Amino acid sequence: MKVLLDSSGWIEFFTGGPLAERYAPYLTSRYQLITPTIVLYEVYKKIKRERGEETALLFAGRLSATQVVQLTESIALLAADVSLRYGLAMADAIVYATAQDQEAEVVTGDADLKDLPGVVYVK
Repeated sequence: MKVLLDSSGWIEFFTGGPLAERYAPYLTSRYQLITPTIVLYEVYKKIKRERGEETALLFAGRLSATQVVQLTESIALLAADVSLRYGLAMADAIVYATAQDQEAEVVTGDADLKDLPGVVYVK
């Protein structure tokens, strides 16, 4: 089963946040993880700001071990449609559109995505 763990999930897991244990099962071999490049950007930026470059590079390496999905023209157009349909910000729309394109579920703690089809909301 394909799963897209969004930025909030990775950051929660990497930083040992209160919901880290709820994300851990998705990081097992049971799931095929996909990562949009925008998630790599968001996780790297936040971890670098809060924990430094060395830690950010280590975590970016962990994300790079998943199936990294580039932002293609077709995903960009789908993201624009999704943004208009659901009122999503650009990053959320790209994450959701990437999951749709790859036939994956989104696992997230982002309330902006929680009611969309194909989303597992972790709270």
